[in-house]
This record gives sequence, C-alpha cells and structure tokens, in this order.
Amino acid sequence: MLLDKPTETAERRVPLYRRSGFLRALSPIVLLLVWQLASASGAISAKKLPAPSAVLDAGLETYRSGQLTEALLVSGQRALYGFALGAVLALVLGVLAGLSKVGEYAVDPPLQMIRTIPLFGLIPLFIIWFGIGEEPKVYLIALGVFFPLYLNTFSGIRQLDPKLLELGSALHLGLAERLRLLVLPGALPQILVGARQSLGIAWLSLIVAEQINASAGLGFVVNNAREFLRTDIVVFGLVVYSLLGLLTDSIVRLLERRALRWRPAVHR
Repeated sequence: MLLDKPTETAERRVPLYRRSGFLRALSPIVLLLVWQLASASGAISAKKLPAPSAVLDAGLETYRSGQLTEALLVSGQRALYGFALGAVLALVLGVLAGLSKVGEYAVDPPLQMIRTIPLFGLIPLFIIWFGIGEEPKVYLIALGVFFPLYLNTFSGIRQLDPKLLELGSALHLGLAERLRLLVLPGALPQILVGARQSLGIAWLSLIVAEQINASAGLGFVVNNAREFLRTDIVVFGLVVYSLLGLLTDSIVRLLERRALRWRPAVHR
C-alpha cells in the first residue's frame, strides 16, 4: 500500500493535457470534427453518411421514444449471458488443456478444428438447431467469446515458470490451492488479454446475432431504421455498439491496473 500512494499522487500531479485519458480522446474528437466539416461542406452525402450532429439528433429521438433504453437492456442481457457462458467454458477447458497432457490431447485438437470454421457461417446451422429465439443469439456470442479467452488461458498456463509448479508439489498443495495461489495468478496477464479480445468479439457477434429475427434490441432498432432509410439511426446504433465495446474494454483495463499493480508496465 505504501508503494501505491506515491504513484497515485504523481498521477494526480500530471497536467490534464499529458494524461492518458485526455490523449486517448484526442483522435476520436478530431475525427468527429473532420466528419462534421466534411458533411457541412457537402463532401460527404447526408444520405450515405449523416453528419455527427444529425446522428446525435437521431439518438435523442430514439432515446425520447423509449426505444434506446429498452434496446440497451435487451442487447446487454444477450451480451452478458453469451459472455458468461463462453468465458466459463473457456477458463475451464483452458485450465484443463493447460495443466494436463491428457487434457491437451483430448480437448485442444477438436477445439482447434472448430476454431477454423467461420463463426458467422454457423448462423444457418444454429437456426436449424436452436430455432429463431434467444438461444442461437446467446450461443453465437458465447462461441465468439470462447476462443480468444481459451487460447490466452492455455498459453498463459503453458508459459508459467516450471519452478512455480514444482513449488506447489513441494508444498503438497491440492489442485484447488494450486489453481488459486499459483496457476491463475501467474496466468492472469494473459487471461485478461483474452478477456479484452473476447469482449470485443462479443459485441461484434451481437451485431450479427441480432440480425436473426430480432424483435427487440439494438439490432432490431438498426434493422427497423434501415427499412425506412433512416441512415442517421443506423449510424447511431453502430456508434452505440462501439461505445459499449469501449466501455467494457475500459472496465477490463481498470481491473487489469488493479490486479497487476506489481507490474511496472501497467502504470505507464
């Protein structure tokens, strides 16, 4: 704790224009300004790509109608269920394959075969198997989430120092204690990288999944707007997807900073 206080104090003393959050926000702001100026000058057709101001007005319209709140709740629930299912399976199978040669030979080959199948090419098969309700949407997201987290978990465990595992044997630690005290903490940096990748793919998968006969959610709002040629609402829906992805990535980055405070690179 004593080591953290000087770092936190130093971060507070950094001028605003040198803080990472401010610097990361500069390029999106510049892009928005260029987009707005190009739209105002007529360089970009409003029918093909409305100006940011028009997209904002469309967003306010969607919010005031109550559609946005309902869509966020439905889409957020789908993404949460899909991520939870995919993440749990990825961690369990990643640990199994990473710790055991038998697990590696039994689990990894079929998973590597499935990984090469285009995710979105499975949509017709998922519809045949699970219908057009919520199940194919959640399972498609879970499948997209699974592989980045599984591969990073497997890699993180395989890269552990063998002496660390020998220490567990020397201390006569049980399997649960080895996982809790040695394996998972040692592989945590890789696991968090996998979590960030999986969250990004979760939102990408959600966009596609909500094209499967969705009657609610952000995908439904976007498809409905497309039918009426409301490009401004379509673009607004895509912006909301991207902001949700940015928000969840920021949450994982925050967890990473707190969980890996012992690594100097985390504070840069």
